[in-house]
Amino acid sequence: MRVYLDVCCLNRPFDDQSHDKVRLEAEAVISILRRCERGEWELIGSDIIRLEITKNRDNVKRLKVLLLYEGITEEIKYNYQIKARAAQLQKHGMKLFDSLHLAFAEYAIADVFLTTDTRLLKSSVRSNIRIRVDNPMNFYMEVLNYEQSGD
Repeated sequence: MRVYLDVCCLNRPFDDQSHDKVRLEAEAVISILRRCERGEWELIGSDIIRLEITKNRDNVKRLKVLLLYEGITEEIKYNYQIKARAAQLQKHGMKLFDSLHLAFAEYAIADVFLTTDTRLLKSSVRSNIRIRVDNPMNFYMEVLNYEQSGD
């Protein structure tokens, strides 16, 4: 399984855990990262993830997220195809960084693009995305249900 986590996901374990949704998403992200760390899945990185992480003004959180990011299996470099695809996605009203993340994930042929950004989840439905886009909590629960069913 090739997994692309956007920066919202990578930040989630370090967000305020007092809300149930945030805490459950954080636990799902950590479980997904563990599977990647054990070599069960591949964690795909990108130039845009690294750039977005470095823009975080919270030094402590930035360093923690960078440590999580070091677990990537492969880092995709920005190229003309990604630029062109991101431009297409922006024509559907998607923001620059969101379009770049999705273009990187598609280029990497990720099996799933995960985000905790509800707005991005909704806009991806309207944008003819070529890969699965999901919330990490929903995705991981589906994986667990599938594994438990033995199918």
